[in-house]
Amino acid sequence: MIVAEKKPVEEIIEYVKDCNSVLITGCNECVTVCEAGGKKEVGILASSLRMYFVKEERDIKIDEVTLERQCDQEYLEEIRQYVDQYDAIVSLACGAGVQFTAEKYPSAQVFPGVNTSFLGVTMDRGYWTERCQACGECILAYTAGICPVSRCAKRLLNGPCGGSTQGKCELDPDLDCAWQLIIDRLKELGQLENYERLLPLKDWSKDRAGGPRKTVREDIQS
Repeated sequence: MIVAEKKPVEEIIEYVKDCNSVLITGCNECVTVCEAGGKKEVGILASSLRMYFVKEERDIKIDEVTLERQCDQEYLEEIRQYVDQYDAIVSLACGAGVQFTAEKYPSAQVFPGVNTSFLGVTMDRGYWTERCQACGECILAYTAGICPVSRCAKRLLNGPCGGSTQGKCELDPDLDCAWQLIIDRLKELGQLENYERLLPLKDWSKDRAGGPRKTVREDIQS
C-alpha cells in the first residue's frame, strides 16, 4: 500500500490562512490504513483548523468529505456539484490523489494534507516499512521475493556488499542486510542457484524510469 504521514497542521494553516471556505477531502484507501488521511484524520484536521480560525476571530466555512478513492475519476465526480463553493481543497490522499484532484478541478486550489512516503507493508499498528519502489522491472522471482532495490540501502542488484556484518547493514546496524535475507531464503527454498544469476543493471533510460509512466490494458478498456 501507499504509506503517508500527516503534515504538521501549522503547514496546512499556512496554505489556507487567507481562505474563507475550505473543503477537506479524505481517502478511504491506503491513507486510511496508515492513519494519515481517512475519515478520522479529516475530522481531526477540520477541528484543528476551526480552533485556529476561532482564535483568529474569523468565521470561515470548513467542510469534510471522505471519498472511496481520489485516484479514480468515478469517486472524484462525487464532489463536482459543490467543489466551486470553496476557496481551497485540502486533500489527505497520497500525492497521486492530490494531483488527480487538481487535474480534475483545474480552477480549484488543491493543497496536500499528507507527505507520501513509500510503498510498504503494515508490520504493526503505527509501524510501516518500505517494500517496493515501483521500479517497473520486478526481479522478485530471482531474489526469493525480497526486493534489493527497496530493501538494500545501496540498492545493489548483485550483492551483498563487503560491508555487511553478521547479517546487518553497515549503514545501519539495526537494519537487516537485504542480501543476507535473500541468501537465507534461497537456501530455505532450495534455490540457491538463483544467487549465481547475475541480474542486469536496470536500464533507467527506458520510459518507465522517466515520467509520467503509464500502463494501458486494451483488453479491459471499454
